[in-house]
Amino acid sequence: MPVPKLLNLHPDHIFENSFSISLLQDGQELPVSFCRSDYHRIFLFKQAAGRLLIDEQAYTLSGQELFLAAKGQVYAFRRNTRLEGYELCFGDCFWEKAPQSANNCKAILFNNAAANQHIPLQEEEFGALEVLFQGLYQESLLAVYPNKPDAMAAYLKILMIKIANINSSLVKDPEAADKQLYWKFLELVSEHYQSTHDVAEYASRLGITSRKLTELCKLHNGSGAKNVINGQLIAESKRALQFSALSVKEIAFRLNFATPEQFSHFFKKETALSPLDYREHFANIGR
Repeated sequence: MPVPKLLNLHPDHIFENSFSISLLQDGQELPVSFCRSDYHRIFLFKQAAGRLLIDEQAYTLSGQELFLAAKGQVYAFRRNTRLEGYELCFGDCFWEKAPQSANNCKAILFNNAAANQHIPLQEEEFGALEVLFQGLYQESLLAVYPNKPDAMAAYLKILMIKIANINSSLVKDPEAADKQLYWKFLELVSEHYQSTHDVAEYASRLGITSRKLTELCKLHNGSGAKNVINGQLIAESKRALQFSALSVKEIAFRLNFATPEQFSHFFKKETALSPLDYREHFANIGR
């Protein structure tokens, strides 16, 4: 079967110091061709009408809401989308400037981005976040001064903590030992899913048993550790099938499956479609 014509991904912008915050205004040009992000992104929309696509998921925009897009995800806006708000982008090297105490919030929000992609906001929540975005934006406009990146990183830390607190999927005690382990597991999966799919391997790295790790995952997200690993693999498989010309064999080996057949069986079990059927079905998404 011939590989269907795939979307050409637009390259991401390169930001100085791996950080950028932009004011989004009604009527400005938005990316309507898919872009694979090299940075983590936070969109805060005050007013909006239209649609935002992240990976294969389309969201109808209504305003007073947050969207999170993790590094590696692809996104685009539908034509004629109108919005007002902010776009915040940051890379891992900029995040290193943020205090260690904010790492847990960043890990849970972006290492499991698909579960936190869209966060509707109450009026009071939006108002509090808008003040922080405004402050960070104004800070970014100032002339360069000593420690300016550190000051902006401090704003980012506060924003991340505020967003984590708003997100109802997070427990209220970010210092709980079990929650720390769960967050660390998500971080390990995002870093090593291409090299290992084994729950026991991740449990060993965390210094706990496989059973304990599965219990932690069920407690904090309602599914087992294997489901978390598989979810990461499926998300990356879909991106590769939809937005690259890699063959099924190349994707299988890149994701550390023993054979293309093993990968195809895994993919169909998780999605009810074979890799080629999935690629055929979604090749024209966004057109």
